[in-house]
Amino acid sequence: MKGILAGKVAVVTGASRGIGKGIALELGAAGATVYLTGRSATPGRLPGTVAQTAAEIGELGGIGVPYVCDHADDDAVQALFDRIRSDDGRLDVLVNNVYNAPASSRWLGRPFWEVPPQAWDESFDIGVRSHYVASVFAAPALIESGGLIVSISSPGAEHYTHNTVYGVAKCAVDRLTADMAHDLADTGVTAVSLWPGIVNTELLQMVPADAQGRRMITLPGEGTFDLNEAETPRFPGRAVVALAADPDRRARTGKAWRVRDLADAYGFTDVDGRIPRLG
Repeated sequence: MKGILAGKVAVVTGASRGIGKGIALELGAAGATVYLTGRSATPGRLPGTVAQTAAEIGELGGIGVPYVCDHADDDAVQALFDRIRSDDGRLDVLVNNVYNAPASSRWLGRPFWEVPPQAWDESFDIGVRSHYVASVFAAPALIESGGLIVSISSPGAEHYTHNTVYGVAKCAVDRLTADMAHDLADTGVTAVSLWPGIVNTELLQMVPADAQGRRMITLPGEGTFDLNEAETPRFPGRAVVALAADPDRRARTGKAWRVRDLADAYGFTDVDGRIPRLG
């Protein structure tokens, strides 16, 4: 898909690492100019910064533009889209990915009465509200281009996963997608949710191998899995590129789509040639 998105402009929120980074790399490799948001200006406990992601996009032949911001700051988010309007004059793709995964992971497998209200705020403020805010500021430019909004969600919207707060938040993301698609019905903009499977992010790469070389993890509501069979963060990125390049993507608007199902439909694979089906 190299060059298939040449001339397009994209925003990926939460692109310092993880799924957001993988999506940003694939959009850049496909020729898009990619604006990357995140709070990480310097490496912390987990590797990755928006500047490092932008540099890797450059190595792939694309253009990455780092933008350090906190998605709790609405003014900073609006300033990003004002800058894109001024500098590029267009916006074609918005990927709502930002999420506080380290905070969420503290409460895996806990019954709701052991999960404090703080966890609700962490999941909804940066993970639902942040998607709404970015979409509000992006919408005028996306309407002009007939663009694409992708919000990263999870099968946790459909069945119990991790804990109650996580599932309710993912249901909210999918409802946000459906209702935005309703409002955008006459504009040409496509809005979808994307369901990756289990993704081998930097956080999960910290899980050590056992004596047999397996990196096993138990996820509440899902089961026990070997992370060596998980998706790379670039697999969902290839799904976003396929959607962005599809002239008939409007047929998918308002719905949630599993990455592996889109791989079957569009014919892409993960970086190792597999179509992972874990999770």
